[in-house]
Amino acid sequence: MSVLVTRDKETGVAVVTLNRPDRLNAIDLQTVNQLRLTWRELRFDDSVRAVVLTGTGERAFCTGIDRSAEVPQPPSPYSTDDPLIAIGPKANDLWKPVVAAVRGMACGGAFYLLGEAEFLIAAEDAAFFDPHTTYGMVSAYESMYLALRMPHGEAARLALMGTAERMSARRAYEIGFVSEVTAPGGELTAAVRCAETMASFPTEAVQGTVRSLWAAREATLAQAHSRAPAFVALGNLPPERQAELFGARRSKDFRVR
Repeated sequence: MSVLVTRDKETGVAVVTLNRPDRLNAIDLQTVNQLRLTWRELRFDDSVRAVVLTGTGERAFCTGIDRSAEVPQPPSPYSTDDPLIAIGPKANDLWKPVVAAVRGMACGGAFYLLGEAEFLIAAEDAAFFDPHTTYGMVSAYESMYLALRMPHGEAARLALMGTAERMSARRAYEIGFVSEVTAPGGELTAAVRCAETMASFPTEAVQGTVRSLWAAREATLAQAHSRAPAFVALGNLPPERQAELFGARRSKDFRVR
C-alpha cells in the first residue's frame, strides 16, 4: 500500500503515512486514488477526531508527482486535468484537524498536501523547494498554496529559484510556514501530541474552527485555481523538452538558506 493508515481509538488520532520510500514518497496515480479514498473514509469515521500526515523514511516527506506517471491530457487548455488537485483533506471535505510531520525533502506537489494541513511540524533536516521552473514548468497550484501560507517574497523566491535553493526548516519556522522544529525523528511525536490534544476537545467546536479558518482562505484559493490551467498551458514547455532539462539539470549543487 502506498498510503498507510493507523488509528488509535483511545486518543482519536489517525496517522496517514505516504509509503513509497523507494520513490521518495512521490505520488503516482494509485497513490492519488488512495489518498482521496483515505480522506473520505476518515471523514465518516467518528472514532477519528484528528489526523497526522507524514512520510516513510528519513529522506523525504514527499517529492510531488512521480515523473513516471502518465497523465493523458485533452488538447484544450480549458480542460487540462491536474492529477494532484484533489489529493488533500480539504479537497475531500475532511474538516478534522490535520497536522503535517515533515522530515527530509518536501517539494513540488507536496505543497498540495501541506497547503491543506492546519499546521506543519518539521525536523531540523527538513528542506522545502519547488523544482518546476528549473525544468520548464509553471509552478501554478503549488505557488498558490504557498502564497497563502507565507509572505509573498518568500513564496516567490521559493517558487522561482527552482532547484538552486532549498528553504531550511529553520527558515520556514522564522517566516511562519512551520510552527515547530524538532530534532530529526521527533517531528512525528510532536505532531501526534498536538493531534491528541485537539482530539480531546469537543469535536463540533474543533471542526467548526477548522472550517472557519479555511473559509477565510478558500474563496481566494478557488479563484486562483480557476486560472491555473491557463497559466500552465501557456507557460509549460512541451513534455519532451521538460524531460531534456530534467536529464541535463539533475544536480546536487544547491544552496540551503
